[in-house]
Amino acid sequence: MENTYKIAFLGSSLLSAYWNGAATYYRGIIKELYKLGHEVTFFEPDIYDRQQHRDLPDVDWATSVVYDAHLNEVEKLVSNLNDFDIIIKTSGIGAFDNFFEQKLPDYKQEHQLLIFWDVDAPATLDRMRQNPKDAFRENLQKFDLILTYGGGQPVIDAYLSFGAKACIPVYNALDPETHFPTATNPAFECDLAFLGNRLPDRETRVEDFFINAAQQLPQKQFLLGGSGWENKDLPQNIKLAGHVYTKDHNALNCTALAVLNISRDSMAAYGFSPATRVFEAAGAGACIITDDWLGIDYFFEPDIEILVAKNGQEVADILANLTPERAKLIGSAALKRVLRDHTYTLRAEEVQAIFKQYITHKN
Repeated sequence: MENTYKIAFLGSSLLSAYWNGAATYYRGIIKELYKLGHEVTFFEPDIYDRQQHRDLPDVDWATSVVYDAHLNEVEKLVSNLNDFDIIIKTSGIGAFDNFFEQKLPDYKQEHQLLIFWDVDAPATLDRMRQNPKDAFRENLQKFDLILTYGGGQPVIDAYLSFGAKACIPVYNALDPETHFPTATNPAFECDLAFLGNRLPDRETRVEDFFINAAQQLPQKQFLLGGSGWENKDLPQNIKLAGHVYTKDHNALNCTALAVLNISRDSMAAYGFSPATRVFEAAGAGACIITDDWLGIDYFFEPDIEILVAKNGQEVADILANLTPERAKLIGSAALKRVLRDHTYTLRAEEVQAIFKQYITHKN
């Protein structure tokens, strides 16, 4: 088959979504690249108990290689990638990131396309801006291309200002084979659900958009899923769900009257950074309430396909007046929109075109 490539993908984890919000994104893109004829090998370190919390069995659309996170192992890894046409190093692998970013350009062969795929571009850019000695400021210029999973023109401009050769966003999307309307589950019954790990740069916004809204609506029931919330002081009408495995996301999204999306500080500041959970929830036909950020209308039509709140007070106001009938209408409109415009099939076709363009340019 012409124009198909062998791709080495170095990321956090393909097999486990445990403390790994990028898993759904990787799976969606890579599975569709496989359908287009590309051959992907995903290299992931055995760290953070992810292998003990695997939620994906071995798959036939990618080769998975789990390696020990020791220096001698990563040295062998970077020196044994000569057979690949494309080498992708993502942000946030979680072990030896600086080593990979420094060494991969040194080992790259002339025919290979070397890509840095930033799955948290706002955080990376803020880090480099705040620290002139950040190691990646120098190394990013050695990559042929920067891909990001969001950020729009503000992220493109920022990366180019740091000397990147090129930067192209490839947004999150829906895999309709994994996220779809399903039966409800009484364990997830609530008026508003929020699913997200406890992270320092999101906690203040969770306190406002979710906890504050719950305090104002004591007659409503709220569900908080994700890791790290066990010690958080919460009102009695918030129930903890703990880590929710991806196999249960559809049931959660279909059971709650509405599902809340809360961006991290940096994502909201740059805009054009819809989280994975937005497309997962839309794929299940859920009614989504999201915090406000630049670029929402590029993905969904506000008030028709998604509800937008600027703060916790507005979340409470929306929820107080949200009927099951309106929630169903909004969820159905969101599902129709993502199936039309935001699937990983479409995203993979974009990625394939990018690969072809840049490999042709190199040759």
